[in-house]
Amino acid sequence: MSISTTVKSIQDIMRKDVGVDGDAQRIGQLVWMLFLKIYDDRETEWETFDDDYRSPLPEHLRWRNWAADPEGDTGDKLKAFVDNTLFPGLQNLQAQGDDYRGVVIRNVFEDAYNYMKSGQLLRQVVNKIQEGVDFNKSSERHDLGDLYEQILKDLQSAGNAGEFYTPRAVTEFMVSRVDPKLDETVMDPACGTGGFLTGAIEHKRRHYVQTPQDEETIASTIRGIEKKPLPHLLATTNLILHGIDTPSQIQHDNALSYPLIGWGPKHRVDTIIANPPFGGMEEDGIEDNFPQAFRTRETADLFLTLFLQLLKKGGRAAIVLPDGFLFGEGMKTRLKEKLLEECNLHTIVRLPNGVFNPYTGIKTNLLFFTKGQPTETVWYYEHPYPEGYKNYSKTKPMRFEEFQAEIDWWGTEADGFAARIETEHAWNVSIDDIRERNYNLDIKNPFQAKEEIHDPDELLARYEQQQAEIQALRDELKTILGDALARKEDPEQERRSA
Repeated sequence: MSISTTVKSIQDIMRKDVGVDGDAQRIGQLVWMLFLKIYDDRETEWETFDDDYRSPLPEHLRWRNWAADPEGDTGDKLKAFVDNTLFPGLQNLQAQGDDYRGVVIRNVFEDAYNYMKSGQLLRQVVNKIQEGVDFNKSSERHDLGDLYEQILKDLQSAGNAGEFYTPRAVTEFMVSRVDPKLDETVMDPACGTGGFLTGAIEHKRRHYVQTPQDEETIASTIRGIEKKPLPHLLATTNLILHGIDTPSQIQHDNALSYPLIGWGPKHRVDTIIANPPFGGMEEDGIEDNFPQAFRTRETADLFLTLFLQLLKKGGRAAIVLPDGFLFGEGMKTRLKEKLLEECNLHTIVRLPNGVFNPYTGIKTNLLFFTKGQPTETVWYYEHPYPEGYKNYSKTKPMRFEEFQAEIDWWGTEADGFAARIETEHAWNVSIDDIRERNYNLDIKNPFQAKEEIHDPDELLARYEQQQAEIQALRDELKTILGDALARKEDPEQERRSA
């Protein structure tokens, strides 16, 4: 039985359990069990090569000792063990001297849950995983990686969890353009399920790894932070699947919850590749961690301010941002001015509608910049749909090959992208023109004539897109008005703002 068939049968079993409600819970339930099975498989491998290997897990909590026997505990006894022994034990693991593997596992499970109510169904699921998943079989490792990618895609239709998945084509393109070298730190302070980090790992392996020591260097240069439990669990498991044995670099935390000034020189990184959550609002008080001029509750704007703080001089970044950032005013204008003064925003790739469907229909952009020199010229590249496409869908997702035109056009930053030329999809705008526009970066393609659209489906899609953009503007206006009212009610804050 293939791994994908195994997982489908597992999900069918879970659907019979009254405690598991919806795709997000099914995925969460599946992944914590997959984590323990994969970790146990890795431990088997480590034990083979190291006679002195010691597990960070107490013996009775290791998968092999409570789950592997198909005739083992079931029913109420199994459920009681999982709820009252397994989870409390995992959630209270401690470091053993300099060995922090227990802390990694604790962080994975501190907000995880066993949603299943039936011990009999739980035993059926455990047996399916034991029978169908073996990470130590080289033939299955690739299949398991593909399966995991499918699990991440399934998050797109799992409510709010979908915000943590960036299409692999976009991830691979962004990583390739940043081109993190072997010893360069790669950070994603809103890492979700870890797609950009695993993309950077694979990129380094393809281009720069030559010795076993190089592999150790990779592990020490990957850093991520994720505040929500399910994506943190997914990210940690994702890194293990990509050969990072102890992914202690993935913190379960909110990167925005610390004062900006506290991110000092020791926190600086060489590269940031990220898709910060957009359209959402941070909890009250988070904005107070930022300077007055850059205070907002819009998550993506706060993250961009943090990125500018975290990058070293000469550090490179690629980030996903919605159209609303490009044309937004107020605090967004000040943030764009800061970005263009402190960094060379050399490229904006404008993506078409539907790249992030069904999570959001809002149009998005890929911003590429390097810290340390002010911007003189911004190049735009409007990414077209492939021939015959009017939108992307689950059956017709964006493919990495579509970015070949951008890759061929890209050039090198070392010579200021001297080889770039204007085309029907590419144009450039000077910093003087951008200042005259009051830092409005929403600059349309001057080579594209306004098209007449008659197809009803496309017109409906355009209408839905416009409604989404209008709602995003309304949300932004609410935030601006809320901030203004707060200042009016607080004379001291109003005085400081003046």
